[in-house]
Amino acid sequence: MQAFLQQIVNGLTIGSVYALVALGYTMVFGVLKIVNFAHGELFMLGAYLGFTAAVTWTEVARTATGLILFTLGASLVVAVVGLLVERVAYRPLRRSSRLATVVSALGVSIFLQNAVMLLYGPNYQVYPEGLVSDRAWQVFGVEITLMRAAILATSLALMAGLYFFVMRTRLGMATRAAAIDQDTARLMGIDVDAIIRLIFFLGPLLGAVAGILVGLFYRQINFTMGWTYGMKAFTAAILGGIGNIPGAMVGGLLLGILETLGAGYVSAAWKDALAFFILIGILILRPTGLLGERVAEKV
Repeated sequence: MQAFLQQIVNGLTIGSVYALVALGYTMVFGVLKIVNFAHGELFMLGAYLGFTAAVTWTEVARTATGLILFTLGASLVVAVVGLLVERVAYRPLRRSSRLATVVSALGVSIFLQNAVMLLYGPNYQVYPEGLVSDRAWQVFGVEITLMRAAILATSLALMAGLYFFVMRTRLGMATRAAAIDQDTARLMGIDVDAIIRLIFFLGPLLGAVAGILVGLFYRQINFTMGWTYGMKAFTAAILGGIGNIPGAMVGGLLLGILETLGAGYVSAAWKDALAFFILIGILILRPTGLLGERVAEKV
């Protein structure tokens, strides 16, 4: 039983990372009805900028304040890159076919991936050792390390903050209105272009935080990590119902638990493949996802 509970905690940890990245996919899809296939690379870029800050100011990064500051700084830089991606790759094609936007997104993805490879090299980069204490607690026989607790707390706080913003603020209400009908939202005086810029700011911001958390947790990062995590987060978004913010959160946590249980009780070699089996199964059996939105014919 303790081993099972340990797997659940492990699954929630990685699942909360998937959920953060999945929110970027689901917000863009909710408003623009397109899939931002470059989002995984923005997650990867966050991991690399966090690595750069950690290597450059290692002693500062060993403090909690320093760690928070460089995470915030790197995430803001990635959020600005997200705005540039929207301006360069999506806005000119807003009235074009979905195929054009998919090709544009894949072009941005390839560009970012290769740019990082040229800047940092093709080899794995390693976060400095000891940035986060290896302190751990035993709760009913389940080990919870400080890093796992930090990932869960940060992810849940950001998800709760985003949910409050979307559901309880006037700007969040405007975002929901733009997601329902952009033309009607414009007639009501809502600046839809500003809403689109907002989601291209928030999504990469959350993705970058997730990238840095992954870097701190596993310590090793690679320029190809955006593809793997991006596809898993995309699967999580579809699992919960893409376009549905609570659905992305639920989908991410559920995918993390299923993946961890699969690795623990079936085979770790099938861990990555499991996400794609789930993606295919959801599209065939329940294209609306668990909580909302039909996607099979739109994607």
